[in-house]
Amino acid sequence: MTDRTRHLVAVLTGLGLGLAALGPGLAPGFVLSYDMVFVPDPAFTRLTFGLTGVVPRHVPSDAFVTALAAVVPADAVQKLVLLAVFVMACTSAASLVPSPRLLPRLAAGVCYAWNPFVAERLLLGQWALLLGYAALPWVVAAAAGTDGPGGGRRLVRALLPAAIGGFAALAVSAMTALAVALVTPPGAERLRAGLRVVAAAGVLSLPWLIPGALRPAGLPGDGTAVDLFAARADTPFGTLGSLLLLGGVWNGETVPRGYGAPVIATIWLVVVLVALAAYWGWCREPGWRRGAAVAAAAGFVVAALGAVAAPVLEGVIDLWPGFAVLRDGQQFAAPLSVVVAVGLGVAADRAAQARWPGAAVAAVAVPVLLLPTLAWGAAGDLRSVRYPDDWARARRIIDGDPAPGDVLVLPWASYRSFPWNHGRRVLDPMPRYLHRRVVVDDAVTVGGTTVAPEDPRAVELAPSARTGTPPAATLRDEGVRYVVVDAEPGANRPSGAAMEVLRGPDLVVYRIEGAAGGARDAVPVAPVVAAWVLTSLAVFWSITASRTTLSFPLLGGITPRGPRPRRRTP
Repeated sequence: MTDRTRHLVAVLTGLGLGLAALGPGLAPGFVLSYDMVFVPDPAFTRLTFGLTGVVPRHVPSDAFVTALAAVVPADAVQKLVLLAVFVMACTSAASLVPSPRLLPRLAAGVCYAWNPFVAERLLLGQWALLLGYAALPWVVAAAAGTDGPGGGRRLVRALLPAAIGGFAALAVSAMTALAVALVTPPGAERLRAGLRVVAAAGVLSLPWLIPGALRPAGLPGDGTAVDLFAARADTPFGTLGSLLLLGGVWNGETVPRGYGAPVIATIWLVVVLVALAAYWGWCREPGWRRGAAVAAAAGFVVAALGAVAAPVLEGVIDLWPGFAVLRDGQQFAAPLSVVVAVGLGVAADRAAQARWPGAAVAAVAVPVLLLPTLAWGAAGDLRSVRYPDDWARARRIIDGDPAPGDVLVLPWASYRSFPWNHGRRVLDPMPRYLHRRVVVDDAVTVGGTTVAPEDPRAVELAPSARTGTPPAATLRDEGVRYVVVDAEPGANRPSGAAMEVLRGPDLVVYRIEGAAGGARDAVPVAPVVAAWVLTSLAVFWSITASRTTLSFPLLGGITPRGPRPRRRTP
């Protein structure tokens, strides 16, 4: 079996895992769960590029989705992206296993694509983070050769999925790449390799880093919220044990059904320990073995920091608000997942060498058998829904109005549980659904504790919006043209001179005449444009190298042919 054939089998296996995991989510419509918000007919707006002053966590992932939706229906874009996560995860992890055999590679691929980390982050709706996670094994391989010719280009290409994913995905991938680059090369080359990683990650971060730094309030950094987003125990082995098993997400509502039962958790613990032992004892890949292990250890420390040393993390965030990305520490367990997956593949390879094919087959199947509730849309939790007709009617009215002014959404809450979404919580889709500036409450409440809002407009309008019946005159003076509220008995509505322009079973829309011009860009446009140009040039540079191997992982690698050498005459 050729390497290209093994690669193709890994691709098809990843596709099969994705189909099994998404299940009812593949039906027409959108899967809406916590941070996963896709809308029909998205448009490029100021929000897309982080110009409104909202923390640019959605940059550049929203721009990527909007660009794809220009040629493919938006609900199909969501399904293609989610399937790509499973395909890339299985393929990338399989490519790291130093074995010519198929089963060991598939064992690593299946383990990396189907585990508690993937399940919990998928239920949390963090598709952008998972996009970077899926390519992390390729980042490990590229970072190990950063010091060589063309190493910078290969690293930029490997980091592209994480760059699309945005700040959290790129933070995890950059930390992993830096650890590998600083450990793998000979001593004199380590500094150069590390600087290349920093440069690559820095340039790819510019689309979100620049608007984040230029926000009126700067980067958010509430150190008091560390405890809210710290890792939690979701197995009988406590927080650290749960992290070792690649779980431990802070949100208990996103733990897969049945996961953490004592018997299942104990078997999974044995599998993880065997994989780690096999990685340490039998993985002989010289390029990245030690670097990936260092990245896994560093990631585990970061993942556990909020749970075991919260004051330390709070102090770090106080030094620089950008370190707030470390609050949700469990996401930094991703490099440990790489080591576990490769270790399981190495263990399966040893079993195959010892002529124990049953053990190798079991290594491929065990992740799925121990986490069956990831299948069929996480046991039915991830289902496609359609936006109600009221939403489309509201968009036609609001976006078709030439008068300026913003939109206020009531009730004043960031995460909503709509009946038409089967009551599942989701970040309010209205800011992406409408093409105007939409103001919602972006304060996050966890367990009765509220993290302060970050949107400057939300801070301005909060005193009025919290009343539930904000005065229309006040909203008019604040530049609010429309108020959109849920059509429920006793629902909120503006008080005073507000005209009802739509009433349906799901939404009621009010228009306020004489509104001011609404909010202007809170972030300067020119630096953001420059950031996108620089990043685009870096990407273009990475994929147009002459006489070098262009790595297209899903195709198994393509080497451009140079001119044929002239035949020498005798």
